[in-house]
This record gives sequence, structure tokens and C-alpha cells, in this order.
Amino acid sequence: MRKILVGCLILAAPLCAAPFAAIAQEGSASAQGDLSVTIYNNDVALVQDVRQLDLGNGRVRQSFPDVSARIRPETVSLTVPDAAIVEQNFDFDLLTPSSLMEKAVGETITLVRTNPATGAETRERARVLAVNGGVVLEVNGHVEVLRDDGLPVRAIFDRVPESLRARPTLSVSLASTRAGRRPATLSYLSGGLGWSADYVALFDDRNGTVDVQGWVTLSNTSGTTFNNARTLLVAGEVGSTGDSESYMPMPRVRPGSRRTTQVQPGTESANREQLGDFYLYPLAERTTIADKQTKQVSFLDAKGVSASSGYRFENGWLGTSSESRSAQSLLRFANSGAAGLGDALPAGTVRVYVRDARGQPQFTGENRIEHTPQGSAIALPTGDAFDVKVQPTVVSRTRQGTDRWRTQMRYRLTNARARAVTVELVQGGLDWGDTRLTEENRKSERRDAGSAVWQVPVPANGEAVVTATFDTRY
Repeated sequence: MRKILVGCLILAAPLCAAPFAAIAQEGSASAQGDLSVTIYNNDVALVQDVRQLDLGNGRVRQSFPDVSARIRPETVSLTVPDAAIVEQNFDFDLLTPSSLMEKAVGETITLVRTNPATGAETRERARVLAVNGGVVLEVNGHVEVLRDDGLPVRAIFDRVPESLRARPTLSVSLASTRAGRRPATLSYLSGGLGWSADYVALFDDRNGTVDVQGWVTLSNTSGTTFNNARTLLVAGEVGSTGDSESYMPMPRVRPGSRRTTQVQPGTESANREQLGDFYLYPLAERTTIADKQTKQVSFLDAKGVSASSGYRFENGWLGTSSESRSAQSLLRFANSGAAGLGDALPAGTVRVYVRDARGQPQFTGENRIEHTPQGSAIALPTGDAFDVKVQPTVVSRTRQGTDRWRTQMRYRLTNARARAVTVELVQGGLDWGDTRLTEENRKSERRDAGSAVWQVPVPANGEAVVTATFDTRY
């Protein structure tokens, strides 16, 4: 009888995860057929696998190895001409040293010990009694616990249990009405496959342009390699029932946070295929998505997109400071056709670079964008400004009658740069308690109920002051 060998040192665990010395249960070649993989943003993918099967007549059992280890069995769809599905099972108990020992409980195995001084081997038969935090054996009428005693030990098993699979396998019982070769189309949803967009933006402040390159980053933690697959990426968040095998949306930054990218949504239609309300990004060529691999593929390369730098400072309600605080640096650009970009942008991280005096690109900051329709205006915070500061001060706060308060604010903006700048000054928190802006020394804009916005020019090596008075119920 052919025997299976597992070589490793016995530690406190049942067996260490060393590779098998030999295994002949299943071949190493992939059993996958013509693969198509559609990957969404939220840890979910649709796998479609067309395999050619030789089926007999009557009731037959067919195995589909090399499916995803994170398959959602309830989503499996199998179409086979002249055959109907009777039953399907997903065999996810994979062959590992630990699972092999666990399945051997009650069975007899062979232990091979090697004397490290002489290299001599001794063999003895042992019955596996238990595998609970260690391996308990009955050897020659006595009970022994395998432990790390400095002696190399191998466990030799007479066979591989039928319930263990070297690779994730879907097994199906079919009622076939004829014998012969035919295609079988297997479709299922799986976790462990995902993608995100990453952008490299090279900003030229002198010319007011930015070069934007977009990269698709594919990741595979499904436990299975997908060979030579047609790959389609879907930008958008599909719905989910929320079960344990499904995905969860990526946590979002709280609206109004200092670090949130500001976007005015566009209204242009992108010249890109859509699936319902989602945009499709097909890879130009078939690709192999290896397990435990991350790979990148370029999907966008735009040169000379109109862009500008700027500054933004947001102050919370009743926010006051004894010293100046940095405004945040912004990169402003649009993904409109007129600006030179002209594409919908899937969610991802934009990393910004600027050339130094020697012409070398240097990293200056990064931030995230969400799914952005074409034609949107984007203000991307990249960090805190060194030379542009704002000091907000609550000058006074007095009660007006029984239920009103009057708050006087003063904002001092300073600029240590050798050129003038414009700071977008935002006073937030105005949606509390029927707030009214009764006085201001510079005209503001109310973009929403919660904030007043001033565009404040600050001269080179100079300063500017904004004052405002608010009447509130609280």
C-alpha cells in the first residue's frame, strides 16, 4: 500500500505545518477551465468557470477541484447540457499535517525517530488516541504524549482519508440523460478577492497642471489561484444580506472631518461601459491571479490635467485657540473632459508628488477619494501647511434675552510665503440652535446649513483678519 509521509518536529501542537514529503492523491495541475472573474470593491467576486466533462449515463458524481476556498456554496450555479443537479457538497476540509493527524484518531500510524548523533532510524507502530493541544498515542501497551524532546520525528500514515482534499473541491451528483463529453458552466460568489484603485499625481505648480496615473491593485486571499482568467473590475458597492461570508463596506471618514476630500459631484457621462449603476474596468489581457498575491495593472494615464494648489481651514463651533494652527494644503483638480482627465474615478488613494529644485519627484502627501463621477471638482487635502496659519478666537459670548446668545469670532490668518495665497476659511457647527450670521467684515458663502465659508486672500509675508458675529439659541 502506498504510504503518505509527513516530516516535522513534534512541538506543543499536534503537528507543525511542514510540507509533505510525498503526496499522490491529486495532481498539481489546475483543474480549472475557461475562467472569467468579476471582482467588486467589497471583498466579493463572481467566478465563472467553463470545464469540459466526460460524463456517463445515469446518476454520476463529479468533482470540481480548484474552486475558491472561500466559496459561498449557497450561490453555486451549475449548468450542464442533458444533466440535472441532484446534490452538491463543498469539501472544505483541506489536507494539512494537523488535519491528517486529527482524522487519524483511532487509527494506527508509524512513528520514525532519528538519532541525531548516529542517523539511525527506529520505527514503531502507534495508535492515535487524541489530538487536543497535543498528540496522545498508545505505543506498545503504554500511553505516550509526543513532545519536543530534541529527536526528529516523522509520522507515516497508511492512507489519506477520503474526506480530506488537497485542494478546495465542490462535488456534485448529476442525473445525466446521455454519455459523452460536454461543457459545464460553474458560477459562484466568493470572498477573498478584491481590488482598489491607487493614483499617482505629479503636480506642477508653476504650470498649473497635474499628471495622473491610475493603478488597479488586485489582491487574492481566497486560498485558490485563478489561472489565465478574463478579469473584469466593477466600481461600486453592491448590496449584501450581511451574512458571515459576505463583505462589509469599507469604513468611511466622518463627513466634515478636516481630512475629508471635498468633492462637488459632476454631471458628465463617462465614456465607459456600465452595468446598472456601476462602472466596468476590464483588464486588457487575461491574467493569473495567484493566491496570496497582490498585483497592479495600469488603467489611467492622463497628462497635463488642469490643477492648482490651495489652503483650507475648518473651525468647529466655539473653537478657540491660544496659538495659530496650520491650514491644510489642498490639491484642486477636476476629472472633467475639459480639464484633460475625462473619466469616472473609482475609490482609492491619491498620492501627490512635486518636483524639487533638482527635478526629482518628492512625495508631499496623500488622501482618499470615494467613487467620483466624471466632471467632479476635487479638493484633496495632502497635509498641514508649514507657512500658512489660522488662529480662531472667541472674542465674546453674551446672553441676549432668555434664550439667545451672541458670539463674536475673530480669525487671524498669516502667510510666511513669498507669494500671496487664498485660504478657504470654514466656520462649522452652524446648524445647531437656529444660528444667524448677523455681522461680518468679509462676505461669506453659506454652502449648507452647517457652515459659513470665506475665501480670504492673504498677502505675501502678511496677514488678514476676518470677524463675524453669530446669534444662536444655544
